[in-house]
Amino acid sequence: MHGLIRFIPIIISKIEKMDFRTIIKGYTEAPISRHLMLELFKEYQSPNDKISELLKREELISLRRGLYTIGSKIDLPSPGPFLIANHLRGPSYVSLESALDFWNMIPERAYEISSVTTKSSKIYKTPVGRYSYRHLGTPYYSYGLVKLAYLPNQTVLIASREKALCDKIVLTAQINLRSIKQTRDFLLEDLRMDPEVLGSLDSNLIESWLENAPKKMSLKMLVKTLMDL
Repeated sequence: MHGLIRFIPIIISKIEKMDFRTIIKGYTEAPISRHLMLELFKEYQSPNDKISELLKREELISLRRGLYTIGSKIDLPSPGPFLIANHLRGPSYVSLESALDFWNMIPERAYEISSVTTKSSKIYKTPVGRYSYRHLGTPYYSYGLVKLAYLPNQTVLIASREKALCDKIVLTAQINLRSIKQTRDFLLEDLRMDPEVLGSLDSNLIESWLENAPKKMSLKMLVKTLMDL
């Protein structure tokens, strides 16, 4: 019995010296929860101290309280920005300028990741970028969502082309579309969208969302404009 007691500290000592890369391998392609970190370090004498140490060494990066990603020092696959956005505040999906940029619908590059959520609007400034969230209610929130194989082993939730454009109109405060000319000017001049891209959008799909959509009049005008192109 005494021999076993003497042996336990030796086992713990070897565990605590184990390479972080070895421990975390297989978990890095998605944001890492604190619950998972505590489970992975449950054999350590002080898991919380170990997490603090990894944060100081920048082997681990805090996205928000209780959610992490690996630092650049750890040579392992890491979650892409859209997957981080899905996890940072949920439920949510990538939309607005980020989705419009992703689908090559606007010429400007989006420098922050914009999402829509059923929760309150919020902005996160993280070491790996800025993430903004805008609120939309159900059932409109759930329309036009796409599960996309964004990176190897990473699937993200993103607005379809049609939904991203509708969200842009709905969530732009000063936009109230009341004529085809006004709508064309907004799409072609303000957003600088290509007429051919607009012509390829499914106006019938947008029309099917109108009953439960915010800014019904603006979206009805969008449908009329797309049909007129």
